[in-house]
Amino acid sequence: MKAFYGDLKLGILGGGQLGRMLIQQAINYNVTVKVLDPDREAPCRKLCDEFVAGSLGDYETVYKFGKKVDLLTIEIEKVNVDALEQLEREGVLVYPQPRIIRLIQDKGLQKQFFKENDIPTAPFKVIGSVDELKQAGFNYPYIQKLRRDGYDGRGVYKVADESSLANAFTEPSLIEQLIDFEKEISVIVARNENGEVATFPLVEMEFNPEVNLVEFLISPSTFSAEIKEEADRIARKIAEDLKIIGLLAVEMFLTKDGRILVNELAPRPHNSGHQSIEGNVVSQFEQHLRAIFNQPMGDTACIGNAVVINVLGEPGFEGPAVYQGIEKILKCKGVYVHLYGKALTKPFRKMGHVTVVDTDREKAIEKARFVQGTLKVIS
Repeated sequence: MKAFYGDLKLGILGGGQLGRMLIQQAINYNVTVKVLDPDREAPCRKLCDEFVAGSLGDYETVYKFGKKVDLLTIEIEKVNVDALEQLEREGVLVYPQPRIIRLIQDKGLQKQFFKENDIPTAPFKVIGSVDELKQAGFNYPYIQKLRRDGYDGRGVYKVADESSLANAFTEPSLIEQLIDFEKEISVIVARNENGEVATFPLVEMEFNPEVNLVEFLISPSTFSAEIKEEADRIARKIAEDLKIIGLLAVEMFLTKDGRILVNELAPRPHNSGHQSIEGNVVSQFEQHLRAIFNQPMGDTACIGNAVVINVLGEPGFEGPAVYQGIEKILKCKGVYVHLYGKALTKPFRKMGHVTVVDTDREKAIEKARFVQGTLKVIS
């Protein structure tokens, strides 16, 4: 492979905020970056060396884009995998590997992978039609998830009782037991071509129940050493079983009786790793680049207690974004603002995030609550 800091051309499929933050790190490494995204106003458009507007789902568009780069990566899973497989056959490096992207695109295949590799997960059943759903025999309530194209809380439906079946998804899906969990947790793991594996410390997540988006996360976790070690072991096992090259976010449930169940995987930088930019020695974005460039894995140790607040568009506002209260939060020590470059806001749209870092965990949480109540995106 060409030297990553020299002539190598890196292609990113997807031009959203994850790609934007990946480019910010790539600039430090002097990497040439080319981005493909359907939105001409995508957050990456001004930061990359070349921006191409085009469909991520179209075979020819992805193939032609990939032929002009040396190494291709993703910031979103919804891409044309057939094109990626052909590019791989023709010698373009594609990380994470197309077979892994294909697996993770389909929640049914993902669940089967868990079952076949003894990875703990909620009891589930793959469903092909409404009739199969009605005959599933699962005790209410349970969760229905579309097999494909669900993200950020979309494509998830709670089947509370028999009357809920009237509004259930008709597309291929899976159903799984509703887990009475204590907390949603996440471990981000990275693996390079040499097989070197590194994990970030366990983080705890809090979700906005209205839209099922991560609203708040805390790092490092204060759960017991046993829980941390088990979550770390599971994440490492998944990375090894997949033989992934790149970054993998492993989202898990900690049940009230102390078990850890894997919920979903994301083969890319992830919302649950944003705190790593200021809160860890190496960020998830740098770690992803290190992994796909087959460089040594970085030190993932926490620098301090870090709390991330997702900055979402306020309900009832749609139009040019105005960040109300930003001056007040910037007066606070240890507060780091990340705006994603999205000109227009709409209800619950991810517009940015704020990280609070403090040596005192409770003070970090207190500042984060202040940020949460002060910074509002209106129009």
